[in-house]
Amino acid sequence: MEYWLMKSEPSTWSWEQQVKVGSKGEGWDGVRNYQASNNMKKMKKGDLCFFYHSVKERDIIGIVKVKKEYHPDPTDKSERFGMVTVVAVKPLKNTVNLDQIKNDERLIHLALVKQSRLSVMPIDAKSWKIICNLGGI
Repeated sequence: MEYWLMKSEPSTWSWEQQVKVGSKGEGWDGVRNYQASNNMKKMKKGDLCFFYHSVKERDIIGIVKVKKEYHPDPTDKSERFGMVTVVAVKPLKNTVNLDQIKNDERLIHLALVKQSRLSVMPIDAKSWKIICNLGGI
């Protein structure tokens, strides 16, 4: 199993909306960055992802699981980009803010710190555990 982080602007797609769709899940569409898209191509069914509210909040809110691997994104008219489908697993008891991550020596190597505009990125297993602990799970 691999671990990932997926960013979403809450005004576009929020954690609450993700939870509301339930077990059918939702396609993570609209990704138009090649590096983020390539990261999604590597995702496997069952992989876990942090759900991150970007822009104003900059918080890890919860965990989602990949339900369906990379497939066509119907919002992409060029047919160059795809998406994965994810389902909500659980919220974090305590949200983990970007500032917490930036101020933790164990996490400063993450793409979230080094490539702040990247919307889909890998998280190593050690960092996953650290963030889960910070999040109270």
